[in-house]
Amino acid sequence: MNSRLISMMVAITMGAAGAAQVAADQPANPILGIWRCQMHGLPAVTLTVTDEDGSLTGAVLFYLHKGTGQAETATPGVPEPLFHPSFDGKTLTFEVSHRRAHPPQTLEDAPMRFEVKLDGAGADGKEKAELMNPSERDPKAPRYFLEKSAF
Repeated sequence: MNSRLISMMVAITMGAAGAAQVAADQPANPILGIWRCQMHGLPAVTLTVTDEDGSLTGAVLFYLHKGTGQAETATPGVPEPLFHPSFDGKTLTFEVSHRRAHPPQTLEDAPMRFEVKLDGAGADGKEKAELMNPSERDPKAPRYFLEKSAF
């Protein structure tokens, strides 16, 4: 009986080790993590994307830049949760509430749609991406280039 119990424990341990090895061999979803954008040396956007039991979730934080005729500053807004995040292997799409963007005139606004297109690793080895609002096609609109952060 003891040898049978030992055999079962060995089989369970080997199975768990094999499952851990399979999980380690699978590449992580490249969109997961913390992505940051800076403008003029100040924070502009922080995007956090996580996987909660197989479902993408996260939040985005936009910074308000001020500074005409004086030193520019960046003030964080309110982190907004991502609605309906979806990743196709190259592009993350999601929506964000626009209610608190510029109250009171935005209180009835519909959510805004965003896309994050992965660009791959740059010369420095860090993953790069571009954040854009597909409804803003103005070539003069600011472009937000994100870099995957280690923290």
